[in-house]
Amino acid sequence: MTDGTRPPTPVPSAEPGVLPPVLGLLRRWWPVGAVAVLLAGAALASAHSSIGASRIPPAADNVPWVPEYPTVEPSPSIPIEPRDAAEATQAHIPQWVGTAAVVLLGLAILVALGYLSWILIRGALRRTTRALPAQRARRTAEGTAREVVAALDAGLVELDDRDTDPRVAVIACWVRLEETAAAAGVPRLAGDTPTDLVSRLLQGDPAAGVPAIASTDVLAEFAHVYREARYATHPVGERTRDQARAALGRLRGELTAVVTS
Repeated sequence: MTDGTRPPTPVPSAEPGVLPPVLGLLRRWWPVGAVAVLLAGAALASAHSSIGASRIPPAADNVPWVPEYPTVEPSPSIPIEPRDAAEATQAHIPQWVGTAAVVLLGLAILVALGYLSWILIRGALRRTTRALPAQRARRTAEGTAREVVAALDAGLVELDDRDTDPRVAVIACWVRLEETAAAAGVPRLAGDTPTDLVSRLLQGDPAAGVPAIASTDVLAEFAHVYREARYATHPVGERTRDQARAALGRLRGELTAVVTS
């Protein structure tokens, strides 16, 4: 910089999209981890179910033989702890405690497996529901014609306003027809021109459930006026306004016949 100031050092932004996938994986697979932990706990509990078995004192049969030497007063023999007494001294766990632990662990495993199955089934049902194509209700010719007539009436009101530029008024009328076609469910295809979209609105689109309401011949005149108003390099005057008003009037008359019938 010429004034001696240093530009601020850009701070690297965090990479987007890294944490959400990790959270999604944890949210999806944590039941599997819970089941694995429960199974490991069951194996550990079964391995230590007989606590204290290794601390049983040796039986009397295993005590080494000690020879007796003659003395004036015989020494007392070495006291040997009976087997029953040795078994009584070991750390004993009641059997019902182990049984209850196994039952509770089994119930926990069943609950975890059931919850995991429910998550998997719910996810599969959601994916199947999203994959099903949405059935669009079929429209009636009278209802569609009423919507187009309402758009034409709004356009005629704007054309009658002399304070509005003719070019702007004509383009606004055509945009209303495009919006009506989209609201009626006419899909916009790749490579469509504005004329193609509105023409399918009048001719009908069986795949989209849109009935035919008018011929495209009556639309051709207004389409010509619209293209002239939008793409012409010369100024658009009152003559274009009058042509658009006349074309919309004829189109409205044909649609009114559909509504009244």
